[in-house]
Amino acid sequence: MSKLEKRRSTPVSRILIYVLLSIVSLFSLFPFYWMFVMATSPSSAYNSIPPTVTPGSFLVDNFNKVLDKIDFFQAMWNSFVVCSIVTMVVLFISSLAGFAFAKFKFRGKNIFFTAILLTMIIPPQLGLIPQYFLISKAGLLDTLPGVMILFFLNPLGIFLMRQYISESVPDELIEAAKLDGCSNFKIYRSIVLPIILPAFATLGIIVFSAAWGEFLWQFTVLRDPEKYTIQVALAQLSNTQNVDFGMILSGVFWATVPLLIIFLLFNRLFISSITEGSVK
Repeated sequence: MSKLEKRRSTPVSRILIYVLLSIVSLFSLFPFYWMFVMATSPSSAYNSIPPTVTPGSFLVDNFNKVLDKIDFFQAMWNSFVVCSIVTMVVLFISSLAGFAFAKFKFRGKNIFFTAILLTMIIPPQLGLIPQYFLISKAGLLDTLPGVMILFFLNPLGIFLMRQYISESVPDELIEAAKLDGCSNFKIYRSIVLPIILPAFATLGIIVFSAAWGEFLWQFTVLRDPEKYTIQVALAQLSNTQNVDFGMILSGVFWATVPLLIIFLLFNRLFISSITEGSVK
């Protein structure tokens, strides 16, 4: 194949890739669009034939029904508090642990790291009863700290931070800092943190999204409606004989909006942090 033919085939291949990505993106976004359509439609539109594919005019009415059933904004605030604290604590603990596993030598390091990774294969449902027993003994039932504390240690976060620090933080930089008299924590604060900001953004998105979507443990621990997170509060909307799908999906839609905003903010931070980390 000549160079001219290669040049002609390159734009065609790019166009095909863009078309394929556009089709996949549309399929990925369609559930969110359908959720919005149902949130703006009456409950009867849920089972209509042909299905409803255009937004209606019931968005405000459906959301008013949600506000009549549950304390929506209090539940949103509780979820935001829980997810924010869990995310910050996970980022701090995971980055410290990842730094230790990546750059320090100590007895049993590989054993401890392997044990942490093995916890990822244990289904969370298996630990529900003993975790409930421990939280009950600690007096944290029906409290937001009782919801959060089990998620502070994140094996995936430790693994991601360990891998990222191993590849991105040069050993020579750490040795030079030690010769200048820097303590280990000062090395972590002044050298490691600026470099791992992209990993922070990525892990922050993962942890916040997972904490926002958590339901089983929150439903098990919380009993006071004033302490409900948004997932537990939304579950109360279906505890009726006549299920109003427009109302439920309206609540789900508005509960998804803050998560999308957080995702976009972290995504922008991720892009800008790649440049900052590479320069530093």
